[in-house]
Amino acid sequence: MSASGVPSRRPISLANRALSSIPSAKSSIAEAAKRARPKTQQPVRNGGPAFNPSLFLAKAGLGRKVVNLKKGEVAYAQGDSADALFYVKSGQLRVSVTSSNGKEATLALAGAGEFVGESCMASSHPFQLATATAMDDCALLRISKVEMVRVLHEDQKLSDMFVAFLLARNARIQADLVDQLFNSSEKRLARILLLLAQFGKESKPETVIPKISQEVLAEMIGTTRSRVSFFMNRFRKLGFIEYDGEIRVHNTLLNIFLQE
Repeated sequence: MSASGVPSRRPISLANRALSSIPSAKSSIAEAAKRARPKTQQPVRNGGPAFNPSLFLAKAGLGRKVVNLKKGEVAYAQGDSADALFYVKSGQLRVSVTSSNGKEATLALAGAGEFVGESCMASSHPFQLATATAMDDCALLRISKVEMVRVLHEDQKLSDMFVAFLLARNARIQADLVDQLFNSSEKRLARILLLLAQFGKESKPETVIPKISQEVLAEMIGTTRSRVSFFMNRFRKLGFIEYDGEIRVHNTLLNIFLQE
């Protein structure tokens, strides 16, 4: 019961539906890219072919450089100059922050078709506020802030695509906050596993790849590794997941959200 006398069960139910109500960043980017795909007959601009966002993000060029990382290597570190962002061509990265006393927290996992370090576009802060670490072999396109600003001003298609990504990422952050405030650690773990397995997308859910340690999962939901281990074993016994190095998530894991 809140101070105003209004029952507080409604916000909790909203939190339990956060998974289905918040689209993934990758889904929004794919939809935006599909709408932006040029037709066969491309208009001519400034004496050359029309701008193609997919080609711009596919190869090196002015202000752009392809960067290949091995597992464990860092794309950028907390405190580095915030003069570029990265487009993930393949692989997966973990975005994390570290406090002054050494405590680390995982903010997000970014996969193919997503951006990392994009905060440099919206903030005047001169330094990166997080660290992006490769969780497996990754191919990235490093785009200087100056070049990205120029292209966003000149091309509507890439601008629409980037704005769709930012809105989806912002919605995901809000959903994460609601989840943290209202759900138990068991439900938070179930939600993260479902998101990583891409449930809610039109495509068939995937095995969670790459292998994700229980420590990382614990950082993502704000609990201890021992609690994650307990819930993972429970999910496996109930037949919600298969867990043998890799994690395969079944849609029956949604039953966790139906429990009061």
